[in-house]
Amino acid sequence: MRIALNLIGYSPGCGGVETYIINLLTALQCADTENHYLVLCDDSAASSLLLEADNFHLKTVAYQKYSLKGMLRGALLRTAGYDILVRELAGIEVDVMHHPLTILNPAGLSYPSVLTFHDMQQEYFPEFFSHKELRQRRKTYQSSVQEANAVIAVSAHAKNCLVEKYDISPLKVHVVYSGCGNEFYVREPASLSKTITTFSLERPFMFYPAATWPHKNHVRLLEALKLLINQGSFDGELLLTGAQKNAHRDVNETIKRLRLEAKVRWLGYLPQNVIPQLYNLARLMVFPSLFEGFGLPVIEAMASGCPVVCSQNSSLPEVGGKAAVYFDPLNAEDIAEKISSVWSNDETREKIRQEGLLQAAKFQWEITAKNTLAVYRRVRDETMI
Repeated sequence: MRIALNLIGYSPGCGGVETYIINLLTALQCADTENHYLVLCDDSAASSLLLEADNFHLKTVAYQKYSLKGMLRGALLRTAGYDILVRELAGIEVDVMHHPLTILNPAGLSYPSVLTFHDMQQEYFPEFFSHKELRQRRKTYQSSVQEANAVIAVSAHAKNCLVEKYDISPLKVHVVYSGCGNEFYVREPASLSKTITTFSLERPFMFYPAATWPHKNHVRLLEALKLLINQGSFDGELLLTGAQKNAHRDVNETIKRLRLEAKVRWLGYLPQNVIPQLYNLARLMVFPSLFEGFGLPVIEAMASGCPVVCSQNSSLPEVGGKAAVYFDPLNAEDIAEKISSVWSNDETREKIRQEGLLQAAKFQWEITAKNTLAVYRRVRDETMI
């Protein structure tokens, strides 16, 4: 079978989707030595994709957003409805093309297609998006799902959203969970001393790794933290990491308004090798997100032996199972209460820590690759009939 992985439009630094792409690509190279793969990507992303298997090959295109060809492509799409990228990809010999970035890019190719769908947050929280972004998503998301031969949903929650909002047959949608990287494990305390020194981690801390998008709900977490401090139930600090996004100003203003400067530290975007160490050192990981297609930090924290306290909505109970303590992310009082029940109770922390290790073991990228390959075969077989 000849399989194309279409990563056109991908660029490093896109959070959970990047984690999915890089780990799936690595796991497929380990799991499949028989089929032939062609990885399509923009020139600018080629150096970030590690291809070591003999049956994986790279083909670059020059249509990145602000390039001359990219702008020409956009102009023709807007004025004539014609996508010149379709013509460029038309001659590829391929049995199945996998589009892992939620949309078909480009739409209209003749190849049997598999689409990975990550989430449709805009259908539930449209207020978090600009009018331009909403128009683009509404123009491409549903039409991509309808055109694809099969859809991979990263959780049962994501599948249910597709069926509910887009009226897609559940038979077309296959749930294939994401995995947890091998870099997330329980480390020896001595190996963490440099990280403790580098970030001055003298006090116990709870950890929230998330870019400051509005749906990540930092502000309500800060309000819950203020309640904990006022109650005398919190003797540590909150450590925040991630890229600065649309809600970053609100986060900073809330920290100042609630006078939390001495209790909250923003470390910004850190190298990925640091995050597992912070999980190991944290007293707990708190995850107040309002909407997740999967929720990778939940299982990454669990695999690192870090107790998890998180939202009870979207995919998070599905991923966390019985190994997390859940709260209503819209209720600062409930967030504070659930954090306190774990923060101040050694027995509770150890219990959910052990349960978390077992839960995280269920999510492996090798299984993701195996189940993804099964979808490829199914689409190939169905389109050959």
